[in-house]
Amino acid sequence: MNQDAKKTALRMIPYGIYVLTADDGKGNVAGATVNWVTQTAFNPPLVVAGVKTDSGAYSIIKNTKTFTLNMLGKEHKGLAFTFFKPAQMADGKLSGQAIHKGSNGAPILDAALAAVECKVTSIVEQGDHHIVVGEVTEAHLPKPIEGRPDVAILEMKDLGDNVFYGG
Repeated sequence: MNQDAKKTALRMIPYGIYVLTADDGKGNVAGATVNWVTQTAFNPPLVVAGVKTDSGAYSIIKNTKTFTLNMLGKEHKGLAFTFFKPAQMADGKLSGQAIHKGSNGAPILDAALAAVECKVTSIVEQGDHHIVVGEVTEAHLPKPIEGRPDVAILEMKDLGDNVFYGG
């Protein structure tokens, strides 16, 4: 296989940018920028996320079977970069970001455009990222979105010409 062609072709898939959060209730809290995310069913409402298997987020999600997906807006480029590295809880903030707990216990970023709380229904364990399927159990929309909601979301291409993931 031509590795350059493979990399370029796979990077043509558009990606939104999200922060996945999880909390085990024992002091271990995770936040990770994720972009391999999509909705897969209407009834029940299901989303999937590719989560790096050696991440703290994956460990917590696998054990608690819950997570929250925080939707970032175009103005949240800094938040995306903040959660590229392991999150830290200090002074009630997650990596310096104000949060509040959702009903499933996972943090919700106060700055997020929207968030969905999920319970894990299955995990596909293949590759260096496992596919986590979550049923949406709660949805949060702090303020109305003007225009098309999918236009409001931060996308990989918004992070700059030299920022890629995948391939």
